[in-house]
Amino acid sequence: MRFISTFCATLMAVACEGRMHPKSFKGLSMGKKLFQPTDEYLSVLDYGAQGNCSFAFVDGEGIDNTKAFQDAINAAEAKHGMKVYVPPGCYMFSGELTLLPGVELQGSYGYAPSHDMRQKSPYQQPTDGTVLLPTAGRGNSSQPAFITMQLDSVLRGVVIYYPQQEKVNTPVPYPFSVFMAQANTMVQDVELLNSFNGISAVEAHRHTISRVQGAPINIGINVDSTYDIGRLEDVHFNPWFSTAHPFINYQLTFGRAFVLGRSDWEYVFNTFAFGYAVGYHFVETPTGTMNGNFLGLGADLAINASILVDASQPAGLLITNGEFTAFSNSQWINTTQSSTQVVVGPHNKGPVTLVNSAFWGPCSQIALLQGTSTTTFTGCQFVQWDEKERDGRAAINVESGAVVVQGSTFHQNKTQLKLGGKVKGVFSSNIITGKERVVKDPTANFQSGLNVADEL
Repeated sequence: MRFISTFCATLMAVACEGRMHPKSFKGLSMGKKLFQPTDEYLSVLDYGAQGNCSFAFVDGEGIDNTKAFQDAINAAEAKHGMKVYVPPGCYMFSGELTLLPGVELQGSYGYAPSHDMRQKSPYQQPTDGTVLLPTAGRGNSSQPAFITMQLDSVLRGVVIYYPQQEKVNTPVPYPFSVFMAQANTMVQDVELLNSFNGISAVEAHRHTISRVQGAPINIGINVDSTYDIGRLEDVHFNPWFSTAHPFINYQLTFGRAFVLGRSDWEYVFNTFAFGYAVGYHFVETPTGTMNGNFLGLGADLAINASILVDASQPAGLLITNGEFTAFSNSQWINTTQSSTQVVVGPHNKGPVTLVNSAFWGPCSQIALLQGTSTTTFTGCQFVQWDEKERDGRAAINVESGAVVVQGSTFHQNKTQLKLGGKVKGVFSSNIITGKERVVKDPTANFQSGLNVADEL
């Protein structure tokens, strides 16, 4: 992969050549908010780092900054409270970094950066601030993460970009870009431009991941083994790095934006993902499952499922103000896979509650419910379903467990609900286009009332 930055050679010449003195930190005059360091910051340039954006990136060639960055981090930790500043520039790494306890690594961005690499304009290349270029772990996702974060450490204001990643061919696996390994770690104002695996928070109690954007390919954010409240806020994933085929085929077939394992109370606020096989995947790991509060979730172009719940805790998943579109088409990927907004798997035991959420797009169905749990839809908008196969399937298909649908609106004159054997169901106070259409097994325990339909 090759790109030449004339932009860097002009506006960022001082930083790119690695001669910026820590006392002369200055932001770029681009009308964007850039971070302004103070005397409490050490500069990686004083430890030998060279952020050179003036040359062509060819197969990740460049000066290795691993030692210089780690030396700066070590010095900050030894000084008890000093922070590390990374001026604008493009910094190559052939190894991994460890953010030691209490150390903050701060790049030049004072906001959540984003770059559309599908465009050819040089102003869209990632050269307008602090860009970290890892090359280690190519082809082996099980190797250590590029950055491992220890207790109370912070990562802010950087772009993470893999210069050796494919852009047209099938993506190459890499390890996680960031591993939050201990408590009270924070990632903020970071772009995962083309990470194969983005951020993993494991045993990172009270972690905070906020204002993160980018185009992670395989897994965006992974959470597990969190025994005190973690927070995910203002996260936006979109395929801005590449939509070429077969590259995007991998992401649409295997990619998962959020993989959510054991967490005892996870607060998730204003998150969005476009173009994945699964938007939000709740799983069981060796340490358990999750419960949490989810406000303002969004998933668009979810090929298999917007929400896939394979497991959750007895306290359940509380999802409010969600917007979901699950579908596939020939523009993106040809597949016979059904596209379902909400899938509750056969092994799930915890309740799933969706309130004031909207579901639209040419999906197969709104929900496929299995397991032994109760799934509740309250005040929801069901705009479209049975648009892919057109085989008469219901909006909500309940094969096992229990369902409550109340105060919701069905926008199409199609079957609203199908109940399997011994399923429990409540269907009440809904607004229905056309006729109330419920298909139920004779053994289902079902109550319906106070629904308002166009036809009797």
